[in-house]
Parts: sequence; structure tokens; C-alpha cells
Amino acid sequence: MTKIEEYLQFLKQKGFIFREEELGFISFGQRYSGTNDQQVIAAIEITLKAQKHFDGSYFVALLEQLKGEDITNRKQAFQYAQEKGII
Repeated sequence: MTKIEEYLQFLKQKGFIFREEELGFISFGQRYSGTNDQQVIAAIEITLKAQKHFDGSYFVALLEQLKGEDITNRKQAFQYAQEKGII
């Protein structure tokens, strides 16, 4: 099980259920942007906090921003999100 799968299981336990379409966006977003598991997990978390639900296009755009800014971990991602007024 990947770290992303573990994180999604954690979210499922908290009541966040992802549909197949949303899981497809997560997989596509990671492949498209060339991001690592930590970047993907941070983007999922920020997306949920900012949008109050999972928005696939928002998630992919956020992943691209994290990649473009060379943000590689959760701490940096949340600092970036706060600086940009995302959360």
C-alpha cells in the first residue's frame, strides 16, 4: 500500500469517501505533474480544507503550483497555501 492509499484510508475512517472519479483525478494528477506522495497528500489535504470537498481540477492545479514552486513536503505546502491565502 502506498502512502497515498494509506492517507485515503485514514480519510475514509474520518468520513471522507472518494468516488472512482476522484481517485482517478488523484492518480492522473500525480502522473501528470510528476509529484511525489508527500506533495499529493498535501494537495489533497489543502484541497479539502480550501474547498470543503474534493475538487479534481483544483487539486491538479494545486499540484502543478507545488511542483512549480519546488515544494516537496507538507510543511512547505501549508506555508505556501497560507502565504497565498488559499487556507
